Amino acid sequence: MRISKLAGFAMLATVSVFALTGCAAGTPAAEETAAGTIAVDEAAAALLPAEFKDGVSVASDIPYAPMELFDENDNPTGFDYDLSQAIAAKLGTTFTFNDQDWDGIIPSLQSGTHDIIMSGMNDTIERQEVLDFVDYFSAGFAVVVAKGNPEGIKSFADLCGKTVAIQTATAQIDLINAVNPSCAKKIEVLEFPTDGDAQNAIRAGKAVAGVNDGQVAAYTAQTAGDGEYFEIVAPADAPEGYTSVLTGIGVLKANSGLTKAIQAAVQSLIADGTYATLLEKWNLGSFAVAEATINGTKK
Repeated sequence: MRISKLAGFAMLATVSVFALTGCAAGTPAAEETAAGTIAVDEAAAALLPAEFKDGVSVASDIPYAPMELFDENDNPTGFDYDLSQAIAAKLGTTFTFNDQDWDGIIPSLQSGTHDIIMSGMNDTIERQEVLDFVDYFSAGFAVVVAKGNPEGIKSFADLCGKTVAIQTATAQIDLINAVNPSCAKKIEVLEFPTDGDAQNAIRAGKAVAGVNDGQVAAYTAQTAGDGEYFEIVAPADAPEGYTSVLTGIGVLKANSGLTKAIQAAVQSLIADGTYATLLEKWNLGSFAVAEATINGTKK
């Protein structure tokens, strides 16, 4: 369930223009972040278009744990949030997180309300028609069932003829549509506005399973009801998860300069070990990418 609608979370990963220009020669500006002190990457910062040097507005559908969630004080946290702090520090600017409903997240960029998306969004060919992605994460899909697996789901094929709950407008539907032609009786899909609503449908018996990004499924199984509500099926036909996909930071194609600056910042974080530190903080080390690519998903 969505806890609250909070907007305009000014992040602490701010390096002022004064800090960029007023430091002693040879001394880079630095900022304390969730991953420690991070110095401005002058090469990456030089790529940042002038209109974003005073700040970047981030659209994120919160919660989608562990990528983004609220802490006990209703402040944003999660891997995406921490990574955005680190990117902001590398670029010498400010990133502001804004809670944005998923179905309006791309339109919020098109309307000029926000500048980028950091919300566990999969880099897909369809979305590349509108957005460019800086890819920073790779994970397969996982099947989530009620604790005890009462329907005995052992493989994705076992979902044929059953009802599955997913969040609307996500890439999970593509996987289900790809499997359905092989089913004697198709998988029935219930789509919900939020991932929490999909989880509630499983608990209420309206669906026998959910399909989700691997990292989100794992977090859900570990934390929902103190680990007593759900479990992950480890199918024999895909023990590492189905159809590994890239997750990216979404930027409008018109803002190619911003895309290149973010890519350079993420690559710098990979090179200096900050990226790995943040992944380990959120127990996501197995989902790392070796480099930050732009539009890494190909036809």
